[in-house]
Amino acid sequence: MPSCCGSSASRPDGRVSIEAIIARYGVIAVFAGAGFEGETAAVAGGMLAHQGYFALPAAMAAAAAGSFFADQLFFLLGRRFRQHRWVEAVRQRRAFARAIELLERYPHAFVFSFRFVYGFRTVSPVAIGTSTVPVRTFLVMNLIAAVVWGTLFVAIGYLFGHAVFVLLGRMHGKHHVMLLAAAGVAAVIATIHGLRWWQGRRER
Repeated sequence: MPSCCGSSASRPDGRVSIEAIIARYGVIAVFAGAGFEGETAAVAGGMLAHQGYFALPAAMAAAAAGSFFADQLFFLLGRRFRQHRWVEAVRQRRAFARAIELLERYPHAFVFSFRFVYGFRTVSPVAIGTSTVPVRTFLVMNLIAAVVWGTLFVAIGYLFGHAVFVLLGRMHGKHHVMLLAAAGVAAVIATIHGLRWWQGRRER
């Protein structure tokens, strides 16, 4: 299992190993990626947690926190800068009108579930910010939804990483582990983007 402490964090030539870099900064990367990239970063965080680069609860907490703060930021932008040109540009997207329609029909359900639906992740919190949904209501529901979302997608990555090792067997050596993790992450990313492309084509 990789370690970020002691002499094992450095190579004989004094350079810091890639394992130590991931172990030290990986949770921060999961936090930032979950906020702005979404499911891909959360799933990758779960896979790296399975490899032992950081604890699974830490990856789940980072993904949930990143998602929560990003959506809270977009909500506040929509609430306080409704006339800003960036918000106006978001209003022109087709998904914005759809988000408002769903918000009016299912206010609580939509606030909770928008992050799980492709095409609504960035638009929806801005749309909700321009609506009459109270700040406190959005904050509470956003927090609950972020915890569920982060836990779910990090767990998917963790279980996917476990499944890869069960199928391919335990591979020894740091290079093999890194290649396996990279291949797994690439497969997950390709799958997610493939589903997004299919859903977008279906909507069109």
